[in-house]
Amino acid sequence: MTALLWLGGVLGALVVIALGLRAVGASRWAELISTHTRQLESGRRNVQRPAQGGQPSQARFDARYHVSELEGLPAPVQRYFRAVLTDGQPIIAAASIEMAGTINMSATAEQWKPFTSHQRVVTSLASSRPGFLWDARVAMFPGVPAHVEDSYIVGQGQLNAKLLGLFTVADVHGGGELARGEFMRYFAEAAWYPTALLPSQGVRWQAAGSASANATLVDGPITLTLLFTFNEAGLIASVRAESRGAGVGKDMVMLPWDCALSDYQPQDGMLLPMRGEAAWMRPEGRKPYFVGHVNKLSCEFMP
Repeated sequence: MTALLWLGGVLGALVVIALGLRAVGASRWAELISTHTRQLESGRRNVQRPAQGGQPSQARFDARYHVSELEGLPAPVQRYFRAVLTDGQPIIAAASIEMAGTINMSATAEQWKPFTSHQRVVTSLASSRPGFLWDARVAMFPGVPAHVEDSYIVGQGQLNAKLLGLFTVADVHGGGELARGEFMRYFAEAAWYPTALLPSQGVRWQAAGSASANATLVDGPITLTLLFTFNEAGLIASVRAESRGAGVGKDMVMLPWDCALSDYQPQDGMLLPMRGEAAWMRPEGRKPYFVGHVNKLSCEFMP
């Protein structure tokens, strides 16, 4: 009986310690995310129309989309904007996206874990630099979450993961291919904030087929061109990059990358996808590593 009481006391102490670690970790993580969110939002400003080359001019930007802006765009791109936007639609300045889904935590095996996340996005016309911050909670083991930040803030990329919000699993940040990859995510996910794909946001469209078009966007030293493919309804079905850095252990390899979008639903007068899937195009075939469903999406519009 004494041994059982002793064992019960030890287990009780371990539970208290674990709960305390979770509470401390969650608090420290919240402080980190708050700091990075302030950095993301710090560039918010009164926006002016970009002049040629993507820099603001002195004329104030018209904060609404007009169908006349579509003149000269490739036919599938025009069909897309006519399907998802209405004439006079306010330009999106920022968006908040709450998601749930599963993510594969291994680059070489199948280790799918459930996650919930909150993502904050600011668009290029709402800020001196476009960007996003994805704050996720991944259930690694029962009662043991990992907190993950994936972000592109002021031209810098970041991937930060901490078990219980305390013990570092990954911490990489900076420019180069990391920043390019994170800016690629911002661009590929723009179907959730579709006015960011308009020419007035600096996007240059070029025909690539009857149901596809290349889109180019510049931020600082980074120039991206992605292939957008549209479905029979004229909506974005997938976005592909021919080369994005994929982490394999401590190494980074360059692979084609694909983002699939589906389940479009009405939202604030627009049609927005409620499901997203990201995959690496490996030699053995397409390998999804992220499947997410939007639970809530709210947009803030230019005044």
